[in-house]
Amino acid sequence: MEVKMKLYFAPNSRAVRIAWLLEELELSYTLEKYSVGDRALRTPEYYKLHPMGRVPVLEDGNVKIYESGAIVQYLLARHSDGKLQPQIKDPAFPDYLQWLHYAEGSIMQQVNTIVVETILLPPEKKNDVNVARALKLLKIALVNVDNRLKDRDYLTGIFSGADIMTGHACYAARRLKVDISDLINLNQYINRLLSRTALKKAISL
Repeated sequence: MEVKMKLYFAPNSRAVRIAWLLEELELSYTLEKYSVGDRALRTPEYYKLHPMGRVPVLEDGNVKIYESGAIVQYLLARHSDGKLQPQIKDPAFPDYLQWLHYAEGSIMQQVNTIVVETILLPPEKKNDVNVARALKLLKIALVNVDNRLKDRDYLTGIFSGADIMTGHACYAARRLKVDISDLINLNQYINRLLSRTALKKAISL
């Protein structure tokens, strides 16, 4: 009997990336669903899965792995049959790695600050200076993506794991209603990603 992977998941979180990739690769998996901030993520049992009480976590047989970027690389290395990533000697491989990690290195830290300061903190603890700085840095990061997309549909030319990581980060920024109306290439890119059946499925979970 085929052993299904298990994904610990919450909507509107980085776990959407993993569900999206699993759907793109047509891999069989079960879902353990939580909500963002769920108290069930703060139990001793869940801390054994993720010591910081977060999603995603992926179980694949005896393998347990967290951090969305690591999970994406793991799935592509072990379960993609070469799909959605260039070969190591491909000239596109360095760019692929750069854009794979751009999501967490340049976009999501600013998204996190904006979410915390505008949504999660009580009014008396919010800091407008932090929000303004995060918005400025986020816009710079998104302009860079927009420039990258001037002459291509996807970050490395063809759809890849880099788009799952950084494309999802761009989508998260737009969901925060960050003003990117002037970034035509970026908006078209996000819409292109949202037209994919696998992402539609992951968002609907």
